This record gives sequence, C-alpha cells and structure tokens, in this order.
Amino acid sequence: MNNKTYAGIEEQYAKLDNSKIVLIPVPYDGTSTWQKGADKGPEAFLKASENMELYDIETETEVYKQGIFLADAITESSSPDKMVDQVHETVKKYIKRNKFVTIFGGEHSISIGTIRAFNECFDDLTVLQIDAHADLRHEYQGSKCNHACAVYEASQTTNLIQVGIRSMDVMETTVMDKEKTYFAHDMAADDTWMDSAIEQMTDNVYITFDLDAFDPSIMPSTGTPEPGGLLWYETIEFLRQVFEEKNVVGFDIVELCPNPKEKSSDFLAAKLYYKMLTYKFLNENIDDDFDNTINEPKGSTIKISKFNNNDDN
Repeated sequence: MNNKTYAGIEEQYAKLDNSKIVLIPVPYDGTSTWQKGADKGPEAFLKASENMELYDIETETEVYKQGIFLADAITESSSPDKMVDQVHETVKKYIKRNKFVTIFGGEHSISIGTIRAFNECFDDLTVLQIDAHADLRHEYQGSKCNHACAVYEASQTTNLIQVGIRSMDVMETTVMDKEKTYFAHDMAADDTWMDSAIEQMTDNVYITFDLDAFDPSIMPSTGTPEPGGLLWYETIEFLRQVFEEKNVVGFDIVELCPNPKEKSSDFLAAKLYYKMLTYKFLNENIDDDFDNTINEPKGSTIKISKFNNNDDN
C-alpha cells in the first residue's frame, strides 16, 4: 500500500507521537472459504477515505485533528497462526503506547489476535461482535485461526455480545450464549434490542465489526453476504449509543471484499470507520491528553434477559 497518511490528512495530524489514534491495516485473506479478495480491503478502504469529506455534519466535528497515525500494514501470511501472533504483538505494542488502536482487515480471522491483545490489556472486557455469522467454531478446516473461528476464543475469555446474527452451523449452538445473542429476525421485530445489548455490556468494550452485518442492498462487496442485515442509520444510532454509554477501548472492521465495478461499499466502510472515531472523541478537545488506561477493573459482567418481557398493554 502506497498511502502516506490516512485519508490524505496533513502530516501534522499523522505523526505517531502527536496522534491519539493508530490505524493498522491487515491485508490478509488466508482462510476465507467463498469469495476471495478481503486482502484488497484495506487498500480500497484507504483510497475511499481519501475521497471522503472530513467534516462530520451530524456532530459538527473533524475527528482527524485528534491525530490518526497510519501504521505499516501487517503482511504476515505464511500461516494463520503466525498472522494472528503478529497482529496480537503489534496491536499490544500500540495499546501500551497509550493509543486508541483500530484495525482494518482483511478477513475476520485477524480479530483473534486483536481481541487477545485487548483482553490482556483491559480488565473485564466485553467484545461486541456485529456480524451476520456466529463465527464460533473451535476449529475449521484444520485451523483454530480460521475466519469461522473469529470469536470462539472471545466467547471463552470475555463477555461476548453478538448482534445481527443470521447464519450459523448447528454445532455453534453448543457454544453460543443465546441470552447475549441478538438474532437479526428478533431485532427486526423488537426495537428494545439496542438498550438490552448495552445493558449486558461491561464498562470496557471492544468492537469487532464484520461488514457483512449490513444488508447486501447497501454492502454487496463482502465475501459472504447474507440477506436481512442492518441498514445505515440504525447501525450508527446503536454505535453512537455504545460509545456514549461505554468506554470503547478499540475496534476493528473486517471483510470488505472490494469489487472494481462497485465503489459504494468501499465508501461505506470508510464512512463507518470515520463515524466510529467521531463518536469515540466526540466530547474530547483536540488539545486534551488521551488516556486509554489499561488493566483497571471496570465493573462486572451483567446477566439479564435479552428482551423486555414486561407487557405494557
């Protein structure tokens, strides 16, 4: 990738020492099982970002002025395990430098390493997975670092909340916590799902966002599209609420599989990334010091029923 700075921002906002935010591209597509091309996702995302207006109308802010450092891409691809190890090591290095670390994939297996790093640095971590697929297999096609296993480890070591799920294998039902799983068909019929999901989160939240969570009508360029997904405004409403009510410690976005003849998906991914940064730093002045304090206990896991069972009628 030849991008010098994220979104073409001026050098003064792109230097590591002055930046509160780090963006790590991971162009990896070693285990995907249907449409290939997620390794081209980071480059397509960065190109789209260069053509995006950096003034956010909704919040009247320009979050890039908080400083966004574009790190070198992680290109380890000799094996899924080595890729995960490299991602884990690199992400943890930047967390320890007191940066708000973000990652853009690549297929979803990259999140195994990112989640592992954040879980080691932040106590009582919730992983919010926004996705069409459960990704809860312990092993798939001979590897525990497969994209179909993206959040299995998180299900065993963190407070995993799954949102938008509408495709899974029957064996994943033996791993899944259904009280913390928000299936797309239930979400379509019950508008309390946002508040319910947030109530089940601990204070520290890491977000892993698979772009196939969106409906293919607005996000066709992904490796495994599924009908019945999220739309734009309900998604950013939920994300804004999460960022307002919880301490989001980092996030990744994965599974952009760019199509040369369809650029709107690339742009949606670029806009989503910028929106999530905007919500994170909405109430922080540019000159404020950033403090992403690690290893401090932040509440405890909350177990409640997914949906409001009270009958108001």
